[in-house]
Amino acid sequence: MVIIGGGFGGLTAAQKLRHERVEVTLLDQRNFHLFQPLLYQVATGALSPGEVASPLRSVLRRQKNARVLLGEAIGLEAHAQTLKIKCGDVDGAVCISGRECDIDYDSLIVATGAQNSYFGHKNWPAMAPGLKSVEDATAMRHKILYAFEAAECEPDPAARAAWLTFVIVGGGPTGVELAGALAEIANDTLRHDFRSIHPQDSRILLLEGGAQHVLPTYSPQTSLAAEHELIRLGVRPRNARVIDIDCDGVTLQSGERIAAKTVLWAAGVTATDFGKVLENRVGASLDKHGRVLVDADLTVPGHPEIFVIGDLANVDHLGHEVPGVAPAAMQMGTYAAQTIQNRLRGRATPPFHYRDKGSLAVIGRGSAVMEIGRVRLHGWIAWVLWLFIHLMYLVQFRNRVIVLIRWGFEYISFDRGARLITHTSSEKIREKTPAGVLR
Repeated sequence: MVIIGGGFGGLTAAQKLRHERVEVTLLDQRNFHLFQPLLYQVATGALSPGEVASPLRSVLRRQKNARVLLGEAIGLEAHAQTLKIKCGDVDGAVCISGRECDIDYDSLIVATGAQNSYFGHKNWPAMAPGLKSVEDATAMRHKILYAFEAAECEPDPAARAAWLTFVIVGGGPTGVELAGALAEIANDTLRHDFRSIHPQDSRILLLEGGAQHVLPTYSPQTSLAAEHELIRLGVRPRNARVIDIDCDGVTLQSGERIAAKTVLWAAGVTATDFGKVLENRVGASLDKHGRVLVDADLTVPGHPEIFVIGDLANVDHLGHEVPGVAPAAMQMGTYAAQTIQNRLRGRATPPFHYRDKGSLAVIGRGSAVMEIGRVRLHGWIAWVLWLFIHLMYLVQFRNRVIVLIRWGFEYISFDRGARLITHTSSEKIREKTPAGVLR
């Protein structure tokens, strides 16, 4: 059995097969499982990357029927049930440097996830980083913290205002959480750290182009509650569609120009490119977002040995698409593993049934919104539930303990200890001598 992708769906499927007499190979381009729901806290300096990621080999260390390979799936021969992979990381520093090889499979689970979508604008990623990987998060952290440093050195009031203007494109859960964290940085964390600027004077704009209010997938009452809380923190939510992004700001569909040196992307995702491999090699059908249309048992039509789960799968459940969230991916991973177990025993498996466990979005300190069925909560209680649920979903116990301690210290001190500018500044190219001294 081969699993492509060590995210929520792929890792869950591998773990569910730990007691079966099967050989499990988990393939991923990274050597770690990333807890993406907390990635925005890395981007805003509350947590470090190692606290939201767990090495796959460590997670599966005691599972004797599982092995982990670092590499990329680049092709598929369905008739021979062979997966073509390229071993080694992007630098060719580990495994078999850049060498291609084949892996045979009896069952294949494809869980390659999603990536940022800029709706065809190829130059926007450089101007507005998204939030799907550790590199995205640290680049975003650099961009946010550098803006305050640049504003401190800027004598021109207009230029300083542009550095202190933050535009977040996309009013979904990621955009809301980013906006709330940014407001806390400006109002609390950095409040007394500068001498020439007042971080609390920053403008934080949250632009949602597809709906009148933020959190468009939530109920109107919850969306309004979230919006009111954002306004209390100093965030300005707006219904506005962005048509252009450059180094100096954004242009709206209305023609308005917003001068901003920091633009952050939270507006959309699309499936990874492996969906196209399935389309070309096994005739899979893709939707407009590049997701694979699967049967009720999560397999590719005509290929019961190939499962597609998580963000790459377009799953219809009771007339509605299953959302691309972590609990859904984990349920799909569990279902795929159970289907394989039943096949080994000659049993039939009923169609996949999605259980909606609700939606959560944190807005700021002591404030969150939650919807579970008809239950709608916002404020302190929702925030406490958000903390507990996210801690429980972290893969390793060590990470749960560290994150809990970090959150507790942050709550008491208002400090964010991971405020490091680690990326090379795109605003100023610095040359170094061989000795490492700036010239």
